[in-house]
Amino acid sequence: MTLRKSSSQAQVTRSSGDPFCDAETTVGPVVMAATRPFESFYQQEYRSVLGLAYALTGSSNGAEDLTQEAFLAAHRNWAKISSYEKPEAWVRKVLANLSVSLFRKTAREARALLRMGKTDDVLPDLEAEDAEFWGAVRSLPRRQCHAIALFYLEDRSVADIAEILECSPSTVKVHLHKGRINLGKKLAIDSGEDS
Repeated sequence: MTLRKSSSQAQVTRSSGDPFCDAETTVGPVVMAATRPFESFYQQEYRSVLGLAYALTGSSNGAEDLTQEAFLAAHRNWAKISSYEKPEAWVRKVLANLSVSLFRKTAREARALLRMGKTDDVLPDLEAEDAEFWGAVRSLPRRQCHAIALFYLEDRSVADIAEILECSPSTVKVHLHKGRINLGKKLAIDSGEDS
């Protein structure tokens, strides 16, 4: 990365390895402090966000797409987001919203395929034992699904989840409680046990 100073503005030219800019891209007026922290933020949070996306989608391709979209949105708004106390919560909120959109799109596509008489679905690429559990998690109402994934997969506190889902901590506790009950029922039914 090189810094060039014009008459009244600093400009940054990125020359290699940046997932968001090619070698020829010059970014207009920038605050140098906001450029480097995004890169380290991205490196620090990527694997965790990808894991959450994978739990929510059940597909490595879908997870990678959602993760890329969430970080791209963060990069576009980094000047504002970097001032947040917890920018990682913002990225997870975007990811949660994107997963809901993907779920709706997938459901519409599945209904369309059924209407056309095509029932071949692409199966998720989860391990068999994990597929049952995360399939049950994904079948929960969206808020319960997100709360369960954030709590158990990412070890997030109730307060963090409340911030990400934009609700009160008591609402998160309700989502977790109902999610656990619903998961217990779904997994007991799937394994053939009586409730």
